[in-house]
Amino acid sequence: MKFISVEDSTETSSLAQEYKGAREIGVVRLGETCLFFKKLFRIYFIPYKCLSRAYRRVLLVPAKMCCGSGDLPVENLVIHNSKDEEVAVVSMPGAKAAVILLEELKVKSPETVTVCPEKPKPPKKPGKSEKSLQASKSKSEKSSEVEK
Repeated sequence: MKFISVEDSTETSSLAQEYKGAREIGVVRLGETCLFFKKLFRIYFIPYKCLSRAYRRVLLVPAKMCCGSGDLPVENLVIHNSKDEEVAVVSMPGAKAAVILLEELKVKSPETVTVCPEKPKPPKKPGKSEKSLQASKSKSEKSSEVEK
């Protein structure tokens, strides 16, 4: 088996034994010191000490079926390194597997954050009430200028 490091790590000794003894959840395995995942014919690993964040990302894929159309949820595990860069997105077999994986990851690596980072909120667009307030302010300013 060929092991490829996601981080710049040269610790490749005894990875095969750790991989075989690791708990398998979908394509991800949780070993004693590393998190392993498969993509095609390669096995990637990242040591727990290099993990800063791991969380679920659910993508809704539009699907057309015989009885209509709908969105199918696809679960992914997103892994960030110690520099807080997204280094891997791994497909999970379902929501239940993703939840179990994150719970076990908390036990194996308590310093890893398992919550999705906050997204920056877009700027608020003025609504009808704010527009009407702005319009009334501008009218009152114009009337005060006329009076002067």
